[in-house]
Amino acid sequence: MKICITATGRDLDDGVDQVFGRARYFLLVDSGTRAVEAVENAPGAHGAGVQAAQLLSEKGVDVLITGNVGPNAVQGLQAAGVRIYTGASGTARDALGNYESGSLPETNRPTRAGHGGRR
Repeated sequence: MKICITATGRDLDDGVDQVFGRARYFLLVDSGTRAVEAVENAPGAHGAGVQAAQLLSEKGVDVLITGNVGPNAVQGLQAAGVRIYTGASGTARDALGNYESGSLPETNRPTRAGHGGRR
């Protein structure tokens, strides 16, 4: 299974980025091998959540761990079959541990309003 964690940097010791569509990096973690691939996010001025959801779909992500997710991103992620876990904080490593222990809530709804191109 491939898990994506939104992050402020390139490794699991960096913080969780709280805004999915405008996250600096997506850390793609193979749940079997624990290999981590850091993918830099390049959000556009408009539709960042949709673009980010498409990227995760192309990368074959099964699970997203993030702080918050907007309405357009939720639609795109659900269409791609990505399960969404929100409320993550601390380091990406902490967030992964919280997901694995079952302490992060799964959601099928936005946890914040859309941004219209602003962070």
